[in-house]
Amino acid sequence: MLSATALSVFRLNGQFLGVAEELARPAGLTSAWWQVLGAVLREPLPVAGIARAMGITRQSVQRIADLLVGKGLAEYVPNPAHRRAKLLRPTDEGRAAVEKIDPGHAEFAGRLAARLGDEQFAETVRALERLHAAMEALGTDDREDAAGPDAAAGR
Repeated sequence: MLSATALSVFRLNGQFLGVAEELARPAGLTSAWWQVLGAVLREPLPVAGIARAMGITRQSVQRIADLLVGKGLAEYVPNPAHRRAKLLRPTDEGRAAVEKIDPGHAEFAGRLAARLGDEQFAETVRALERLHAAMEALGTDDREDAAGPDAAAGR
């Protein structure tokens, strides 16, 4: 069951990345650039916070963030909570690029919802969220087990 689930998720990830590349291309973005910009649209975040939210390595996000800053799509700003960990935020140009994706994204989402049906789409989201939460809990359990009983007890 785990293997079938993992293979399905891997295929689905590939499909989502393919769609994201197609949607992002006309805006001059890649799917990875879009993901990082999307993570900071509501509020600036440090690279480590973006990586945690996206479930990828800090180094991967750092590389993309530096590219976005170099292209004028994002900028680093001071972080009042941490002097060295700057916050990343989109520039007006970065926000405009993401906004160019919105119509195509909405159109694709509508087609997908029509294919699945609203209730089935909602149940799919709930099932994926439950799977993510279970995987997250297992990862936390594994890290606590590896740290030993003293670390798990907060000693």
